[in-house]
Amino acid sequence: MKQPDNTFSFDNAEDSSGFLLWQVTNLWQREIKKALEQYDLTHSQYVLLASTHWLALQNHEVTQILLSTHTKIDPMTTSTVLRTLQAKGLLMRQEHSTDTRAKTVALTDAGKQVIKKAVVAVEDFDRKFFSVLGDDSNLFNKKLRALLAYKG
Repeated sequence: MKQPDNTFSFDNAEDSSGFLLWQVTNLWQREIKKALEQYDLTHSQYVLLASTHWLALQNHEVTQILLSTHTKIDPMTTSTVLRTLQAKGLLMRQEHSTDTRAKTVALTDAGKQVIKKAVVAVEDFDRKFFSVLGDDSNLFNKKLRALLAYKG
């Protein structure tokens, strides 16, 4: 029964989509962190390295702005994380050939070696984690894409 001073619209915390998403995200991120420890990568570093690799495989000229847009990581954070990855010797950044305001990004050989192994580890974990969805995984991904379209 709802208490008179209860400001929540839910009788049960588990009925809140936001609270459930927060819990699942924290669980998933905790496990991803464990999967990436052996590669000395944070999750943000992994996402930017993997996205650099992915976009290069799609024949895109990879820039910091493209990475920021693709990953939905803000441009300042993207730049900071890329600087760290550059210091680790995993990628190179250089001025764009035609746009002096832009920087292009490319993986080094060491970066390619690391990200190829890390992708296998993360995809293996994701398969196990999301296997509880069974045949509903495609619908789940469709719903996540719908949430990503939220404009506020």
